[in-house]
Amino acid sequence: KISPAPEGHCVSASVPSHGGLTLTVETSAIKGIGSWVILVCKKVFPQICAFIGSSFVIKKIGLKKAGDSGARARAGSGGHSYLYEPLWWLGMVTMILGEIANFAAYAFAPAILVTPLGALSIIFSAVLAHFILKERLHMFGVVGCILCVVGSVGIVLHAPKEREINSVGEIWHFATQPGFIVYSCVAVVGALFLIFWAVKRSGHRKMLVYIAICSLMGSLTVISVKAVAIALKLSFSESNQFIYVQTWFFIFVVIICCLVQLNYLNKALDSFNTAVVSPVYYVMFTILTILANMIMYKDWVSQSATQIATQLCGFVTIVAGTFLLHKTNTSSTDRHAESAPTPPPPPPPPDQICVQG
Repeated sequence: KISPAPEGHCVSASVPSHGGLTLTVETSAIKGIGSWVILVCKKVFPQICAFIGSSFVIKKIGLKKAGDSGARARAGSGGHSYLYEPLWWLGMVTMILGEIANFAAYAFAPAILVTPLGALSIIFSAVLAHFILKERLHMFGVVGCILCVVGSVGIVLHAPKEREINSVGEIWHFATQPGFIVYSCVAVVGALFLIFWAVKRSGHRKMLVYIAICSLMGSLTVISVKAVAIALKLSFSESNQFIYVQTWFFIFVVIICCLVQLNYLNKALDSFNTAVVSPVYYVMFTILTILANMIMYKDWVSQSATQIATQLCGFVTIVAGTFLLHKTNTSSTDRHAESAPTPPPPPPPPDQICVQG
């Protein structure tokens, strides 16, 4: 039975059970939790997006300043002069703060709410790049950003629910299944192919080369970070997980993948428009992370045909938006190359100079 209560008081619902006991649910408590989650997302998540979005711009300023110094090679040319630039480190600290807050948000709000809101960082980054870096985004680029965000939100909203994991051994069990081993091998081999073959030939012209490396490594990073987070939580609960080899393996994967991501994300920011790099990176990272989780936990088995069809439509929308962004970046690069002054021809060698007399 449900007993009404005056306004401002809790409402209790009593449900009789077979054992003669009564289960009372306080609806005000449920409503309070829901409103608290919404309050967290409204108050905290704009700051998270501001941190992550501004970090791209601050790092880009540091990369440009380091490259303009001329003392060392630019990041896009394989150099690491940005390590000596304080502004780049400020951008790194800003990104770390944003990612830590983003990671904490997943503990207080459902992923179905947090992940789509991450698209706000793309808008924040594009606006800052427009006004601070003077990187103009073509109208087709704006349409591409919108398509990427809409497609990502569609995929995330219809993605399978995340499985609850309670131990590092449980993650290790899923990670050693044949399906995820195949995905991991494909991701690593694909990243190595891009690093040792595609980067040298078209990395400076094709933005997707750098971003694909970051996204492939990022999908493996998410799986490993989750294992490390669970290990820390259990270790603080007097169940030490650092005595197991699996925990240290996941830590090793996190370190290696983060270093690779950091290196090639800097190359992408140094070589291409920040307003284009940010949405494409967000899209590819989100898609590959969802794909890795679906393969690892096999959650797609429980999905309906409608959910799968919606995800495919979202994927096609993202491909269209990414294509527009990539073509926008390519056309702007070509226009910049055409507008650049042609250098004068070199003088002929001394032995070819004809002296008339």
